[in-house]
Amino acid sequence: MQLIQSPMPAQNSNKKALKSLLTTATCALLGVNASVEANTNPLADWKFDTALMVYSEVNRVSAAEAIIAGTKTFKNDEILNLKVTLDALTGASANGAVGQPNVQTFTSPSGGSNYRVDANKTPLDDTFKDTRAQASAQWTQPLANNYTWSVGGNFSKEFDYLSLGANTNIAKDFNKKNTTLSAGLALAYDQIKPSGGIADPLTPMLFGNEVISGTYDDEGGENRSNKVTIANSDNKNTVDLLFGLTQVINRRMIVQFNYSFSHINGYLNDPYKLLSVINNNGLTQQYLYENRPGSRSKHAFFAQTKYHFAHSILDASYRYMTDDWHIHSHTVDLHYRMNLSQDNYIEPHIRYYTQTAADFYQPFLQEGSTVPEFASADYRLGDMDTYTVGIKYGMPLGSGKSMAFRLEYYHQTPKNSGFSQPGVLAEQNLYENIDAVIAQVSYSF
Repeated sequence: MQLIQSPMPAQNSNKKALKSLLTTATCALLGVNASVEANTNPLADWKFDTALMVYSEVNRVSAAEAIIAGTKTFKNDEILNLKVTLDALTGASANGAVGQPNVQTFTSPSGGSNYRVDANKTPLDDTFKDTRAQASAQWTQPLANNYTWSVGGNFSKEFDYLSLGANTNIAKDFNKKNTTLSAGLALAYDQIKPSGGIADPLTPMLFGNEVISGTYDDEGGENRSNKVTIANSDNKNTVDLLFGLTQVINRRMIVQFNYSFSHINGYLNDPYKLLSVINNNGLTQQYLYENRPGSRSKHAFFAQTKYHFAHSILDASYRYMTDDWHIHSHTVDLHYRMNLSQDNYIEPHIRYYTQTAADFYQPFLQEGSTVPEFASADYRLGDMDTYTVGIKYGMPLGSGKSMAFRLEYYHQTPKNSGFSQPGVLAEQNLYENIDAVIAQVSYSF
């Protein structure tokens, strides 16, 4: 059920003029001709949602994303959803090594070049870049006795990654359609083909014929020539189960509860992530490629409620996730949509997320100690808190058209999970904060 806003008085002529100007400019940016009339448009019986989004971390990764989604409803309440997404990522990504008081040299993922990191800086791979194209389709139709069935598939391709997926869902309405039970199944197959091949886990990064260390200085420009690889590619399989309950409480309130289970099996390493091996003084002696378990099972519990006030809607949700890597996370997400008039609204947004570290997460390894079976220094597997604050401004345009602008600030705080920082590491920031800005413009017609 979708909660609909109550109408408010119209805007004045100056605001309507501004709205018209913004609409024309944004439609041109999105490649949409706003002057096309429905009776000349061959896609007039479709509903389209388009968006352009930019995500930019300070001194790190930047991403640009374009989305177009189309929905068509047929006479028998059958619904077809199509969606295409294009992404482009550039910038610098943390490779997992620790900062040092000296310049560090790393080989690129392909082994054909190298990059250097200044002293006392978090090692970032500035050769990082990627593009992704994704397409999905979903078909939904009613069945007898208040049943609704849905089936779909998706395809995603990056230069080093291929993903294929299929899903199905069935829902049954009870209690005069005020109660809905649903169950879903999704399957995915992913193929990972990293640049330079897949390294043998927990083996050293090589530089020419030598083990590369943090003090190695490649004045001659020699590149990695004999990277130890076990394969050019690998794959993983995912099975997702979802069970849901949606309940209409009254004319103003609706609630939803979901339980999901996910099992992933196969190659789960990040082939581009490293671990530093340090001595008692905190100086790096070599770099090892990470290794993660070959399977992961996750349980997630989700609750959401929407409440329709006289001229606003509160959308609040909570999610708890736990897995057999011993990551536990909590997510609280709040949206509050307020109508300013019949033609526009604002929607503040606050999101808080916290997680514990995986049991094999280690920011570095100690020289002379037994190398563990599994280890990763990827900060995304460590303790962290994040929050997102932002606001969305929407302008319904009439005749089923609308436009919205969203601006958000994201802050991530990785935390020390109790690891000491010996020697020179005491002066290094091993848990660097990440700040990002998210901007999006969307147009629906």
